[in-house]
Amino acid sequence: MSRSDDILRLHRLAHTGGSAGLLAWLTTRLGGWAGVVDADRAHGSGSGRAAAVGHTAGVGHAPGTGQAPGIGHALEAGRVPGAAQVPASALRGAAEMSARGLRSAVLEGGGSATLLFALDDRRALAAVLPLPHPPEAATLLADAAVPLALVLGAEEGARREERAKAAESRAREAVLHLLMNGRLSTARQIAEALGPPLPDPMRMYVVECRTGQRGEVARLCAELTGGRAWTVRCPVYVRHLIVLVPAGPAAADDDPLAGTLVGVARDAVVGVSAEAALRDAPAAYTQAFHALAVARGRRERHARFGPGPELALAAHAAGAGWAEALLAPLHGHEPKRAQDPGAQELRATAHAWLNFTSHATRLLKIHRNTLAGRLRLVEALLGLDLARLADQSALSLALRLTPGGSGPGAGAARAGDLDEVLRDPRLTDWARAHLRPLTGPDAPPGARATVRVWLEHDAQLVPTAAALGISVPGARKRLTRVEALLERSLLQSPSARHDLWLAHRAEGLAG
Repeated sequence: MSRSDDILRLHRLAHTGGSAGLLAWLTTRLGGWAGVVDADRAHGSGSGRAAAVGHTAGVGHAPGTGQAPGIGHALEAGRVPGAAQVPASALRGAAEMSARGLRSAVLEGGGSATLLFALDDRRALAAVLPLPHPPEAATLLADAAVPLALVLGAEEGARREERAKAAESRAREAVLHLLMNGRLSTARQIAEALGPPLPDPMRMYVVECRTGQRGEVARLCAELTGGRAWTVRCPVYVRHLIVLVPAGPAAADDDPLAGTLVGVARDAVVGVSAEAALRDAPAAYTQAFHALAVARGRRERHARFGPGPELALAAHAAGAGWAEALLAPLHGHEPKRAQDPGAQELRATAHAWLNFTSHATRLLKIHRNTLAGRLRLVEALLGLDLARLADQSALSLALRLTPGGSGPGAGAARAGDLDEVLRDPRLTDWARAHLRPLTGPDAPPGARATVRVWLEHDAQLVPTAAALGISVPGARKRLTRVEALLERSLLQSPSARHDLWLAHRAEGLAG
């Protein structure tokens, strides 16, 4: 094989196989060991272990080592496959080159020759070959150094870009988390640094699309809104993109942004909240999520949250004192150890779990055992059994009525008087309006009975199906029809199950 053929092969490999492919070919071509050694680390290691940084490749045995390094590559120091198998002569040669400021070096001894060519100020391409080594080895390694240095630089640039993207994604998740916990000032500061500023007032969009489409959908949102859309990948659902768009006049049945998104992004579905202030971001997210459940069943694949009575508004006058009293032990909790969760963490954990159940671990970035331990502590502090839908619903209402956490003071009502709150005429009116679609002319037969049995069995499908005398898929199908009727998500969290339980209880007390 001529030198020109070798050079052509090297450049092709640099484009198609990257540094790992190029080093693997060099190893096979020369019949020894080839790799990239970090001269600075080699100079300072003194032991010859884990000093190769970047890439190593080998076929057969490295001369003088009796070991088979294998073919592979690593991206960072300390992650090199078989780093302890890097020939000591390569490390020693890299250290000598660094100390003397050389661009190339050859070391012989122990029946092998080590050839090194500098790639940059830091790294060297090294080959350890048995003697006598091929006469074209030095020329081949010198020719390989140029494309290898270029491809290593390109790979490092790509890794830096990926790390920057990952850091921005985590920062955006942090902004979302702050919004959902009412910390608007900090959320605004971080969002402005990332760009664009958070819109206020706004509409929230939840876009469901294929995982690989989320970047393209985010780009489309920015383009269609003149760069004013604030986007974040949902930390809970991998197919969801959350978008905050400045509020503007739009007809209830016409949403140009949602319509364009579903027209361009194949299989995309979009749920849109009502207009809301930024401080109401948690409610806006729930609205958009419910609208998404409706949009899945529509031909146009997008839906705006349907108008309806808001529970928090209807219950505020009668229930604010009750909510403060119920949550007082939680708001007044002082952790015994510095590493234990405080009141704010416990409140955020409870809120996340009520909305996302076991998926709350993704939002909170905690282990499922940590989540379970925090929930047990919440139960102990509040005297609740969170396996029961009734207690879940009480906690959900209390958290919505005290959005910022009102401190350890006692409320005006006793913590156990939820029924007293639900007897308020405003709650009765809300409950009847909330449940009216279940008995309206568009309701399928048995819709009200299906929902009642589902709530009586703590919103669990298996016991609900058994009580109704139907299969689990049959029960799921019935509840899916009810979702379209109520324009609320029931089977996927955030679910309207808590509001439905409270509505049934309030109506029952009035009746």
